[in-house]
Amino acid sequence: MNRPEPTTVGALRSSGHELKTVRAEIRDNLLSALREGRDPWPGLHGFETTVIPQLERALIAGHDIVLLGERGQGKTRLLRTLSGLLDEWSPVIEGSELGEHPFEPLTAESIRRAAELGDDLPVVWKSREERYVEKLATPDTSVADLIGDVDPMKVAEGRSLGDPETIHFGLIPRSHRGIVAINELPDLAERIQVAMLNVMEERDIQIRGYVLRLPLDVLVVASANPEDYTNRGRIITPLKDRFGAEIRTHYPTELSDEVAVIRQEAELGADVPDHLVEILARFTRNLRESSAVDQRSGVSARFAIAGAETIAAAAVHRAARQGEEAAVARPVDLETAVDVLGGKIEFESGEEGREDEILDHLLRTATAETVRAHFRGVDFGVLVEAIENGAMVTTGEQVTARDVLAGLPALGESELYDEICDRVGATTDGQRAGAIELALEGLYLARRVSKESGGGETIYG
Repeated sequence: MNRPEPTTVGALRSSGHELKTVRAEIRDNLLSALREGRDPWPGLHGFETTVIPQLERALIAGHDIVLLGERGQGKTRLLRTLSGLLDEWSPVIEGSELGEHPFEPLTAESIRRAAELGDDLPVVWKSREERYVEKLATPDTSVADLIGDVDPMKVAEGRSLGDPETIHFGLIPRSHRGIVAINELPDLAERIQVAMLNVMEERDIQIRGYVLRLPLDVLVVASANPEDYTNRGRIITPLKDRFGAEIRTHYPTELSDEVAVIRQEAELGADVPDHLVEILARFTRNLRESSAVDQRSGVSARFAIAGAETIAAAAVHRAARQGEEAAVARPVDLETAVDVLGGKIEFESGEEGREDEILDHLLRTATAETVRAHFRGVDFGVLVEAIENGAMVTTGEQVTARDVLAGLPALGESELYDEICDRVGATTDGQRAGAIELALEGLYLARRVSKESGGGETIYG
């Protein structure tokens, strides 16, 4: 959509433009999307029947919203999608400090200019992205940052301290006619949260004795960890009471949603087959269910995303060192991910020293579950027999796919290798080697073959 043409308030009035509040604007756009069957929440997975309906009802009701949930549940992404419910373009008074609508000036300067210029008051247009402001709450955030303070430079210019125009406005007033999102709200000092009370309820601001009755039009949204986990602070009760909706987020409940999140968010520099992404998704879900992991801190979706990026990097590293044309991740690369991801998990205090053992066990469990899901009904007897008769298969993080395939035992007229590859859609050499590695790992976990690892090589025999 092109930027609208009116550049003065007179032309804007003649165009038939109507002034809407931010809440009415969001409500109308959301209802239009729902009527037309458009998805107003692109890129969100697993919230369709839980979080999204609650959020939509809160927006239709015009409520300020706080999202509560453990780390890595998509709270920030959800907040950022709210900007898509604003109008594509919105008019503001040119040069206005608070982005005031031309039909409704707020500050003394804008009111004076509107009176002087009349229909010639200049108008500029702000995009929806410019009307969404995000602030990470940190302990050093001040009242001046969020609300405002007296500007000593304006006082030095000759204005008196009693002049309201000496005020420098903070983030929330500057978000007038937009959305202000505060991430990790409990990290704000309690005295700073108190400063937000009037903004949230009376919609005015108080700065060093000034009470400015500015009818701020702003939607306040926030994210927070549940109070039973975070030791850094809490949302004070009066502020919590002023949020119209408190919505609990959660991790994906379906495996398919977990896989979709990884695929969407991970920046992969190599081919990572679906079965490896599935193993990472199952691994993450197993960690979330483990009694050895501190579930109050959660296991972030970033864990699996970083895992996918790590095994892709391992494949690129192998391709560069060994001269492979295509970088394809294989099951052997999963061990490289575990080596670097352990620090992202908080274990229960009684598990000290067993962290690597727990991670390895849960990864093996995830691999076995994936093998069962893809190879159920496959008869591996001929491969097991060949290995029992002395054949060995060598792989490793620096062993190329061609070397893996070349070292496979001959199975006569059996089409077992083709069946294995067909089950996971493997077509290239790298994908085929990875599929057969997955089958061999499944046989090892089922105790039908043995495995030895060392010196960068893994031998099934």
